[in-house]
Formats: sequence, structure tokens, C-alpha cells
Amino acid sequence: MNKKTIPNEITSIVETLEKAGFQAYLVGGCVRDIFLGRPPKDWDITTNATPEKIQVLFTKTVYENVYGTVVVINESTEDETLKNVEVTPYRLESGYSDRRHPDTIKFSDKIEDDLKRRDFTINAIAVSLSNGAIKDIIDLYAGFSDIKDKTIRTVGDPVDRFSEDALRMMRAIRLAVELCFTCNKETLAAIQSHNSLIKEIAIERVRDEFVKILMSPEPMKGIVMLHETGLLQHFLPELEKAIKVDQKGTHIYDVWEHLLRSLQLTADKKWPIDVRLAALFHDIGKPATQRFSRETDKYTFYGHEVVGSRETRKILERMKFSRATIEKVTKLVRWHMFFSDTEQITLSAVRRMIVNVGKENIWDLMNLRVGDRVGMGRPKENPYRLRKYKSMIDQALVDPISVGMLKINGQRIMETCKIPAGPKIGFILHALFNEVLDDPKLNTPEYLEKKAQELAILPENELKKLGLEGKERKVEEDQKALEEIKKKHHVS
Repeated sequence: MNKKTIPNEITSIVETLEKAGFQAYLVGGCVRDIFLGRPPKDWDITTNATPEKIQVLFTKTVYENVYGTVVVINESTEDETLKNVEVTPYRLESGYSDRRHPDTIKFSDKIEDDLKRRDFTINAIAVSLSNGAIKDIIDLYAGFSDIKDKTIRTVGDPVDRFSEDALRMMRAIRLAVELCFTCNKETLAAIQSHNSLIKEIAIERVRDEFVKILMSPEPMKGIVMLHETGLLQHFLPELEKAIKVDQKGTHIYDVWEHLLRSLQLTADKKWPIDVRLAALFHDIGKPATQRFSRETDKYTFYGHEVVGSRETRKILERMKFSRATIEKVTKLVRWHMFFSDTEQITLSAVRRMIVNVGKENIWDLMNLRVGDRVGMGRPKENPYRLRKYKSMIDQALVDPISVGMLKINGQRIMETCKIPAGPKIGFILHALFNEVLDDPKLNTPEYLEKKAQELAILPENELKKLGLEGKERKVEEDQKALEEIKKKHHVS
């Protein structure tokens, strides 16, 4: 194994503790990530120094918890992962009456005591440092071997670990899909036999682990593991109703597999959590709306998007997602059935869709549609019809090229030129518009008012000619913009 270089800020903390006569080790997820060649998301140091002695050694610290963890603050670094480093005394824990936190904590002077209380073997490796690199490794539970084997295994008896902290059951699955590992048989068996303990955990903590599973590289695998271990039924039973709900028609999968495959595509594309949640829930209204037609030998799901948006809102509110997330995801679910024949749909219909879902959400809706399509088993992510619709959205989003862009209007022209309302006003506006298209810098109230006065005294036939030239120019510019949009999306 090659030695890994450690950031100077971390080395400095360890050396400060050691120079004061204490032991200090890196421990937990940062050690695991170093061995995996991943940049650690945070850094944890464990020591035989008490919290009070830790605080004395560093300029700025925060200590506001019952677990002995002192946060050492590095204000000089720009790296967010190094600004707040947790330094915790070796400790023993006992009694977990709330299935989450220890009832009793006792500081220890042995690193072995600290490692045996940890959750998984891959997180129970401690390393000491020398000159910014790993010196010694303490691996009492074969964690390094499990890293090489890509295995999630608890420290000691999995039943004991999950009985202490039931959220560890979710965390086991989350780590498996984040790291592309597998859980060993004993760990999975213990989750299956004790899955009901998850009901004793605050829904916010469950939600946070669930989100991390969705944001992992393998969310489809994660949802399947949650289902097979029995965890999913306790916090998301609505999703399991989709299992074996046949669809026929254009779908080759049942609703359950369709939703999971749609979700996986959004992860493959690295799309944000809102789109992933919408992909997972977009057809959650289908089990309640499924009807069979003997005439067509097909199932129908009329109104499933409306039912699904209500169901999605209920789920997200129960899991205490943010108001912004709830509103956006329910909108995406509600309007995901927007797609229709692009040879018949009008630009005004596309504009109405944009109003329904919001300009800020329209491209996420299109991404949801891509996930929906791939989840049906369709090989092409971006077929002609979808590209055509995207081009129409681009057209609808572009502000129309018109005289409304001018820094002057008809009323101002009448006041400045002392002329009454009539066709002449339109001719002047279009003539000004033509000039501004050639040189946008001329689009100022001062220039346009002066130019309008010059135009107003021209013979009407000459002014009309200039105005018509401006109108024709507008048509040309609109057509150019349309051709650029079509070219961008490869449509005709």
C-alpha cells in the first residue's frame, strides 16, 4: 500500500496533540476514503486528550456537545473540508434507549475502546502520521481487507450495532451504493430481521440517508436493497404499491421497474435531487388509477399525473423536505404528461406549458421526460420528437423581436413630434426599429426621440417605405433566430 499525503492543516493538528504528549489518529470515513483514493469529505481525529485539554492547544475551537467532540476551526484555509476538523477523545458508549444515541459516554485512554464502538469495519481503521504521510495502521476488524473486497460489514455482531443505532441500517445501504460496494450476508440478514427499528428514528434522519442514496451512483440498486431488507415499507410504502403493476402498451416494465430505471438514468446524467425525486415518483399515481380495457386489451391510467402529484406532496411533506423541493417536485410530477405530437402542437401550447411548470423548471421537466422515456425501455434518449419539442421551447423562451424592444413608444413619439395617433406612428416605430437592428447602441431615448422628429417631417410615402423595410427586416430576423434554434436541436 502506498503512503498517502495528508493536508498540512490536518498534519498540524495531529502534531500539536502529539507534541503536547497525547496520542492522535485519523479515523473513520476520511481514512476509508484515503485508501479508496477518494478526496475525504471531512476529517476526523481521535485522541486520548480530554475536551478541555484539546481546547487549550488550539486558538479557535467549538465544544457544544455531550460526546466530547471539539471542532478545531482553521480560518486560514479556503478548503471547506479543512475549515472545521472534529477532534474527539477515545470513548466508550453504552445504552441506546432511543435506538440512536448512547445513554452513557465514558472517555478512555485506549484507541482500541474507540474503534470497537464504531459502525462498520471500513470506518474502524485508525492511522498515525509522520511528516504528512501515514505511519502506522491500526486495523483490529479487518477493515482494510473489506475495503479491498468492497464489502460493508459491521464491527462485531450486526444485531448489536443496529440495535444501538437503527439508522446504521440505512447507512449500510447508503455506503454500499455510494462506494459501489455490497453488504455481506450477516449484515443484510440483521437488517431484514430488525428493519422495524427504523420506525424509532426521526424521519428527518431517515430522509437525509434516503437523499444520499438517491444522489449516489447506484440509486436503483439502493431502492431495491431498501425493499428487499424491508426498510422501505416503513417510510415509503406508497412506492412498493407499484410492484407488479402491469402497464403493457409502450412500456415493457411494470410501474416499479419503470420508476427505478427512470431514476437510474437521472443519476447516470448526474441531474439534481429534484429531478431524481420526480423520476422516482412521476408514475406513483398509476396503481390507484389502473383500469383494464377489454376493447383494446390494454391498461389505462387516466389522471395518474394529478393523483401522483397529490401523493408526491403527501410523501415529501411527511418526510419533511423543504417547501421549495416539495413545490418543484410536485409540479414536475403534475405536468410530466405534457408530451404530444410535435407536428400538431402549437407554440402557444408550449408557452402554456412553460407557464404551468415555470421557466425555471422547464428544462428539468424535459430531463424528467428523458428519464421517463429510457425507463420505458426505449433505446434513444433524445429522439427527433423530443428534439423538436426542445426547439419549440427555445422559441417560446426567446423574447420576440419587436418594436417593443425600443426605448421609445408610440405615445412618446406623439408627444415629441406633435402628431396625432395614426398609421404614421407605426411607420416611424418600424423605421427606428430597423436602425436599432443594425446598431443596438442607438437604442437610447435621446437618439430615438431626435430621429423620430427627423422621420416625422418626411413625406408620407417615403416614411411608409422606411416603415415597411423595418417590418420586413423583423420577419427576416425572426426567421434567422428560428433557423439557429432548429440547427441547435438538429431538427427541421
